[in-house]
Amino acid sequence: MTEHTPFTSDTPPIEIETSPNPQWSVIWMHGLGADGSDFEPIVPELGLPEGLAVRFIFPHAPFRAVTCNGGYVMRAWYDIISLAPDARQVDEAGLLESRALVRHLIDRETARGIPSERIILAGFSQGGAVAYLSALTHPTPLAGIVALSTYIPSARLVTTDVAEANRQIPIFAAHGTDDDVVSLALGEQAVELLHALGLEPEWRTYDMPHSVCMDEITDIGDWLKRLCSRDRVR
Repeated sequence: MTEHTPFTSDTPPIEIETSPNPQWSVIWMHGLGADGSDFEPIVPELGLPEGLAVRFIFPHAPFRAVTCNGGYVMRAWYDIISLAPDARQVDEAGLLESRALVRHLIDRETARGIPSERIILAGFSQGGAVAYLSALTHPTPLAGIVALSTYIPSARLVTTDVAEANRQIPIFAAHGTDDDVVSLALGEQAVELLHALGLEPEWRTYDMPHSVCMDEITDIGDWLKRLCSRDRVR
């Protein structure tokens, strides 16, 4: 698969460091129409211990026309051509552009001293779809995936490009049972594909719509603490 040249957003990513000299990085992609500030307030709510030095990076998607929204221009990681309760037709070229941007951010972190084995990709809704594709097809091992209220945007791209380096990547996947934007069925389809690929995601559901809730945030924080307590870098 030919990789597209990384594009740049109009605004640099937001960065938050929980302690000096970060040892881990979390690259967190927002949902359709939002921006990097959307999940910035979540960091103190995760309950991470003071000794766990993590750099959170919240990039901004570029502005683009979104077909399923009548061509309205908004921040979007890729164009969505059409949508149904249990399916999405997406622009794969735009999806690959976003994967290239994520890879650029990963390379930027490794250049700053964070090895890929300590980089986590996270995302909500459309951002979670980018996190899934980017992590599962990344050529070097990553630390984990946090996939919230999301789906796998192209099963073909994932199954074709799945990387051996991330065949056992830890995954926290969560969804709202009352989600009327990205249906629970789409989240379940993603988990079924992960199982077919030999992965074992931690799957959680919450009594909520297309959103996040405090119980979910607490569970994400607990999962991150468990993940980062492993010394995976030798």
